[in-house]
Amino acid sequence: MKVKTVQTTNEYPLPEAIAHAAEILQASHYAVALTGAGISTASGIPDFRSPGSGMWERYNPMEVASIQAFRLSPEKFYAWIRPLANLLWTARPNVGHEALTVLEAAGYLKVIITQNIDGLHQTSGTHEVLELHGHFREATCVRCYRSVPSGTLMPTVLAGSVPRCPVCGGVMKPDAILFGEQLPIRVLNAAIAHIRRADVLLVAGSSLEVMPAAQLPLEVHERGGRLIVINLTSTYVDELADIVIHADVTDVLPRIVQYVTGRSL
Repeated sequence: MKVKTVQTTNEYPLPEAIAHAAEILQASHYAVALTGAGISTASGIPDFRSPGSGMWERYNPMEVASIQAFRLSPEKFYAWIRPLANLLWTARPNVGHEALTVLEAAGYLKVIITQNIDGLHQTSGTHEVLELHGHFREATCVRCYRSVPSGTLMPTVLAGSVPRCPVCGGVMKPDAILFGEQLPIRVLNAAIAHIRRADVLLVAGSSLEVMPAAQLPLEVHERGGRLIVINLTSTYVDELADIVIHADVTDVLPRIVQYVTGRSL
């Protein structure tokens, strides 16, 4: 059963699409979620690629968010990330995060693979989270590799300065993955292992434009697994998915939870 743009289809209106998605999750043996920036926008964290509002429409990522740019000019990097760092530090989980936490606790999700660096899945109470693009909880010295909690550096960052290592004076870099850096290999390998076991993949709030995360739904599909895609805009796997809902994940996921568990968020 396939649902394309549910706002316009007569065959499967939104309530029926949500019911089908819930039934697929209920029948699954090993369901995995893949989340992107779209699940955190309701928490006040901007995404990067949405037309008209994405951060990459205002900044060249290779100039401000690549490892090369960081090494050449950490001052420029921190000037760019300062407002985002404050948002990441103060953001709270929304009902989208909470819905996935409930699905995990109820046994319908084995793990969340996320492209986000905000840590909101963990703050919401989800236990099994794989952060493909790193996180913002800690920072590491580029010279001596000393790691410290990011919270200890926030006063320096928000004051407009580049944070320095308290031991050797080297520049501290957040443990988020920048353009040009390799993904954390243990996290990536763990994600692939889960994907190879998955019979259902729930894509929530990801445009599926960044590799290698964008490849994961295709791997599930090629192994005979089912795909549920919930995203405001279309993705390259829409034609392969069992359910496609073009809507805000914070509207849809709580309704799936209510259908599956009877719990309202």
